[in-house]
Amino acid sequence: MSQTPAQHSPGYARLVLAMLLVVYTFNWLDRQILGILAPAIKADLGLSNTQLGALGGIAFAALYSTLAIPLALLADRTSRTWVITASLTVWSGFTALCGMATGFWQLFLFRVGVGVGEAGGVAPSYALISQYFPPERRAQALAIYSMGIPAGLAAGVLLGAAIAKAVDWRAAFVVIGLAGVVIAPIFRLVVKEPPKVAAPTGSSVGVGAVFAILSRKPSFWLMAFAAAMSSLTGYGLAFWTPSIAMQTFGFDLTTTSYFFGSLLLVGGVTGVLAGGVIADKLGRADRGAYAKLSAFAWLITAPLFVAGFLSPSPVVAWLLLVIPNGMTLVFVGPLTTAVQHLVPAHMRATAAACFLFINNLIGIGGGSWLMGGISDVMTPHFGAEALKYSAVAVAGFYLVAALLGALAVRPLRRDWVDDVAAQPAP
Repeated sequence: MSQTPAQHSPGYARLVLAMLLVVYTFNWLDRQILGILAPAIKADLGLSNTQLGALGGIAFAALYSTLAIPLALLADRTSRTWVITASLTVWSGFTALCGMATGFWQLFLFRVGVGVGEAGGVAPSYALISQYFPPERRAQALAIYSMGIPAGLAAGVLLGAAIAKAVDWRAAFVVIGLAGVVIAPIFRLVVKEPPKVAAPTGSSVGVGAVFAILSRKPSFWLMAFAAAMSSLTGYGLAFWTPSIAMQTFGFDLTTTSYFFGSLLLVGGVTGVLAGGVIADKLGRADRGAYAKLSAFAWLITAPLFVAGFLSPSPVVAWLLLVIPNGMTLVFVGPLTTAVQHLVPAHMRATAAACFLFINNLIGIGGGSWLMGGISDVMTPHFGAEALKYSAVAVAGFYLVAALLGALAVRPLRRDWVDDVAAQPAP
């Protein structure tokens, strides 16, 4: 029997989803803005590609990944809406401070602060969506929420470029950061905290208890590392593609923002939504379809990214790259839904944080830094094209993700935990 989601009208559930989408868009906007501004920051502060990659990767991921678990646990035990509100305020404030940085280490510390704030945003949002939407609509709802990824990436590119061109790169950080601070109290006023599902008698919502369940399930490890391999490449490409476009096609900042922003919006939004809709349809008959669909998408992604980056024509490159920009995000709705069903309902935010810990520590922490480092090593041989060939090299990680996703199909069928009837906690 399915657990009844939070007792609010379908219209209010959609409003909650819309507000969560807005917050998630700011989450990704504040991550991506560094990518489009990288050439200006590099010139102003005298940084190497390796340093820029560290700012986009490990500076953000170090505390983002580790704090996500205790903040998710706090959200499970207290208020998910308050944790999200406070997180949005913190990461937006540090984004604004990035515009004040005068050197590498100061900017590094401010990016760490952005990661600290964003650590409390995603896992509690997954859990809220699972409360507001029934199982048969959950992957679609999570996919709509995940539209914040391409929307935030595109907004970071377009707004960051526009503000930087009108003023400078520092103003872009300040304006976008302060906008998030304004949104935070509006979110808290609109989104109500639904009643929590009562934990079974004698059970614990501690990290150890949740991880003990997850660690015994092969599907968790396979899906987490599959997502991490995808994110390793995806985060790296999202950070460095604007620089590659400028170097390969001679684009200026504005043209680059249109080229990359349109790829993210057209491909990314389509891929995220398609993944959620298809997974919900296939998942009714086969729980393993959530992993199978993701593996299929990654298999297609790798060769198309390689072909797109090697194309000498910007038009052909756009046509080739728009497809993998969608396929690389197909997994988001299906796998985040699957992880929600590896544990009982009262443990979902913490389970999501455990999944995100692996995904983000490897993906965010390594992606942009790895590509930057490889390009610095390749520069003596390939010159200005080193970044492009670095992107081609790391695209191979999508094939690793596809293999791990395929291996997760059978164990996911065994590990799946259906919703059960439960009463709200008193």
